[in-house]
Amino acid sequence: MKLQCIVLDDYQGVALSMADWSKVEDQVDVEVLREHISDEDSLVQAIEQADIIVMMRERTPIQAPLLRRLPNLKLLITTGMRNASLDAAAAVTQGIIVCGTEGNSQAASELTWALILGLAKGIAVEHEAFQKSGPWQSTVGADLYGHTLGIIGLGRLGSQVARVGLAFGMDVLAWSQNLTADLAAKVGVRMAASKEELLTKSDFVSIHLVQSERTRGLIGERELQMMQPNAFLINTSRSAIVNQEALVHALQQKWIQGAGLDVFDEEPLPLHHPLRSLPNVLATPHIGYVTEDTYRTWFAQIIENIQGFLAGSPIRQLTF
Repeated sequence: MKLQCIVLDDYQGVALSMADWSKVEDQVDVEVLREHISDEDSLVQAIEQADIIVMMRERTPIQAPLLRRLPNLKLLITTGMRNASLDAAAAVTQGIIVCGTEGNSQAASELTWALILGLAKGIAVEHEAFQKSGPWQSTVGADLYGHTLGIIGLGRLGSQVARVGLAFGMDVLAWSQNLTADLAAKVGVRMAASKEELLTKSDFVSIHLVQSERTRGLIGERELQMMQPNAFLINTSRSAIVNQEALVHALQQKWIQGAGLDVFDEEPLPLHHPLRSLPNVLATPHIGYVTEDTYRTWFAQIIENIQGFLAGSPIRQLTF
């Protein structure tokens, strides 16, 4: 009898075309679920017979209570080697093999710059007016050259974003709890003495941190009030790093000029959430990693992970 594999949250309907699933079709039947299922009982009904589940990180959370309702599950594959919405330790304790995928982070830094430029140049507003015969020129764009870009988190992604800022002729400041002056100098940027200095001096603040207990709520009401009223906040990292309620309030009160967002506390974001209607928000539905090259790499590795599991030699295995 073949094993049953279910791919969750294939929003674009491309999972089966991004890699060669024929490599496992003699041993595995693959089913793709395109629609997000938020209700746990409905989700269990849809996936409880699965031997293998493929999950896209941060789409459907898989935590211990759900795992206990999936007695047939033997292999769980997540995109990425880290997934805050997956209780991988609980899965391993339950005897489930957990594997991930590897890839580059360039796509997320590219989206960061799409949001920065979109905000700075009023692209969404001007495009909508252009298509709907609205006013011909209604915004005054912000400049990048000679202005300050603040990077919170100068790791791989933050460094990529910083180098582009330098190419635009921006003054780039960086800060994180672990950042050193030597590391900042290697990237060619200045290290801010504190989070407060970065926030008060930056025209654009872009977040590139790993979510942890230390970074959760790192930007709240106090920090948002420190920012300049003409400044923009960009978050393509993890939603919980910024207090979402405080951010909504800051945008409504115009403590800052605007925000570029790709991550949210709840995804998909409810239709009537205030972030969907605020005019000073430029938002995308968590698409920082949604690119053809990334998908082709991930789905090819997903199939390799299934092959390794079938052969009794799992690869890219997450252990705890």
